[in-house]
Amino acid sequence: MTPFNSFRRAILVTALACAGSASFAQTPTKMILGHGAAPGNPRHEASVKFAETVKANTSGRIEIQVAHSSQLGDDAAMVTAIRSGTLDMSANSQGAVSTVVPEYSALGLPFLFSDITKAWQLLDGPIGQDLAKRTEAKGMVVLGYWDNGIRHISNSKRPVKSPADVKGLKIRTPPDAITVDIMQALGADPQQIKFSELYVALQQNVVDGQENPLTNISSAKLYEVQKYISLTGHKYEVTPFLMSKRSWDKLGAADQKVFMAAAAEATQLQRKLSREADDKLVAELKGKGVQIDTVDRAPFVQATRAVYDKWSAGPTGEFVTRVVQATR
Repeated sequence: MTPFNSFRRAILVTALACAGSASFAQTPTKMILGHGAAPGNPRHEASVKFAETVKANTSGRIEIQVAHSSQLGDDAAMVTAIRSGTLDMSANSQGAVSTVVPEYSALGLPFLFSDITKAWQLLDGPIGQDLAKRTEAKGMVVLGYWDNGIRHISNSKRPVKSPADVKGLKIRTPPDAITVDIMQALGADPQQIKFSELYVALQQNVVDGQENPLTNISSAKLYEVQKYISLTGHKYEVTPFLMSKRSWDKLGAADQKVFMAAAAEATQLQRKLSREADDKLVAELKGKGVQIDTVDRAPFVQATRAVYDKWSAGPTGEFVTRVVQATR
């Protein structure tokens, strides 16, 4: 039995047990929202907020169970489940979604955004609307564009202050082609490992380091097995908040409005928490004994220029060009 079916069965059993003598019509509709982050991460807190808002605004008719920490599998597995309708919703990842809608990769071009608000403005405008249409064509409805932050490099071997310091390091990456290209351009040896397995892989020196936003590094406690963090800011990633088209179509028009309003509220909360976390985590991580270094980004930008050339000439080149022009 798959994790999704096991989870659904557990919810169904609980619902039947709680129903007692109540009629079937009074039993709340149960839905599932899965994600890969730990409690305390802005992704989880916003998911809980969304579930609470939907329940309140449907007078308890719809209850959403939040499954955190990859309980239902990794992001790629959840994307597959959303498309098939066996999972209702997921606060997912740019890399996993880009395997189905490749245009998402363009958002992760190296050093694309000078400020995180620029990324949000792009996603809240025509580019985001275009991505939503492409996503729906693949069986997924975009409820919102959450933030997965600006990504930085950490490792257990040495301080990274220049591209030369990255050379030869075994760096874990998500299954995202642009991230792999960026790490290769910097001279690293990229290794794809599931995020749920990353802590152990770092602890056992399967890889030397990884790259993630500070919020993920903190909530997953990667600082316990990483001595050095370098604020490279080499790429941005979005967290697409998605709903299965099959689940969406089962909602009435009024409930669809409730879901979109709740998603808009949760999106603002998630972005706020993400920005606040970045502002305070540098000090917190230093307090945990981690060495945090700033870098001169100019050499990193120069070292990764070939990534733009490659992707501008690729199958999604037209979309890549549009994104680059929109940010300039």
